[in-house]
Amino acid sequence: MAHIIIVLAVIVAILLVAVVLIQNSKGGGLAAGSSANQVMGVKGTTEFLEKLTWGFAGVLVVLVVVSRMFYGQATVEADSQLKEKAATTTTAAPVAPSAAPSKTL
Repeated sequence: MAHIIIVLAVIVAILLVAVVLIQNSKGGGLAAGSSANQVMGVKGTTEFLEKLTWGFAGVLVVLVVVSRMFYGQATVEADSQLKEKAATTTTAAPVAPSAAPSKTL
């Protein structure tokens, strides 16, 4: 489930970038010559793109918070499983090294 949310967040982020690039800024934006301005008017297109930007930003924030909750639970579960495994696993005591052999010439 968390992977689906991450994929959705990436898609929304890409759409957010696209909408921001389309907006008519001081430089004209990528949609400076599009037909959307003729259909809705310049003011209508600007308001629509601004609302769309805020909508994508809000959805992205929600998806990031929800994905953090899923990954937070997964991390806690993984930590508890590792602790259980470490508690049940016994390690053999290290063998004490024997006395160093004496060198005789």
